[in-house]
Amino acid sequence: MSIFSKLKEGLQKTATSISRTFTSVFTDVKAWDAETYRNMEQTLLASDFGPAVTASIVAEIKRRYELGEIKTGEDASQVAAAYIADMLRPGARSLKQAAQGPTVILFLGVNGSGKTTSIGKLACQWTSEGKKVMLAACDTFRAAAVEQLKLWGERSGATVIASKQGADPASVAYDAVQSALARNVDYLLIDTAGRQQNKKGLMDELTKLRRIVQKLMPEAPHETILTMDASLGLNALSQAREFASAAGASALIITKLDGTGKGGAACAVEQEFHLPILYIGVGEEPGDLHEFSPETYGKAVFSLTAE
Repeated sequence: MSIFSKLKEGLQKTATSISRTFTSVFTDVKAWDAETYRNMEQTLLASDFGPAVTASIVAEIKRRYELGEIKTGEDASQVAAAYIADMLRPGARSLKQAAQGPTVILFLGVNGSGKTTSIGKLACQWTSEGKKVMLAACDTFRAAAVEQLKLWGERSGATVIASKQGADPASVAYDAVQSALARNVDYLLIDTAGRQQNKKGLMDELTKLRRIVQKLMPEAPHETILTMDASLGLNALSQAREFASAAGASALIITKLDGTGKGGAACAVEQEFHLPILYIGVGEEPGDLHEFSPETYGKAVFSLTAE
């Protein structure tokens, strides 16, 4: 199955809802009116595109319809897909890589956002490509997080650096960077705590961890990736704001886009944080984490076919 097919399958619930609304517009009414646009807005809002993105999509569809450029539901979907691809394209980029030595990636996100699972999926993908990958279990507050990362290490063949529960996360990160440099690994993926007792504790811990990493590699981390759970919809935005501000996130991973009917969340998230989306998750298997493409995403979420 192609990447597009997997993505389209994962976003099917969202795509079906939108497609039905857009198609019904041309079977239920002879001419569009205010009610027509309200129905479109409601469908897009229900798919968690967010108020700002929804309003801009509907405005573009209305403009093109009044110019006579939209005559079918598929025409409307084509316009919407192209519009969000254009919106997302300027910030799109691939993962930053180290000029030499290991590429160090710091992962942030609330508990349950798919952070550790995303780390494991990337480890599986990269080790299957022959890359040497190391994982650092710096969420030492939860024994389950360490064990989960160790399981992904076994599954992927990646080396895991861990310590006992309650250990200083910064010391684990220091050991991991030292080991990554000594073993000449390609990628070091650092898992961090998804919760602290207060915002100051979170900021202090992440700042300390970053400072320790930079003692050994001044240019690291090369990416600080915030993971967000799309199944929570727009509620995920408020949860992620503290992490984004506390640790200087440089990019995003949007997880759990499959089966929720909230596939538009990627647009709302990008508009909120103005950060590039590097990967999106549409399933549980390692191959279900895909590099983000604005064009592919737009076509999949609006139920179009790949060219």
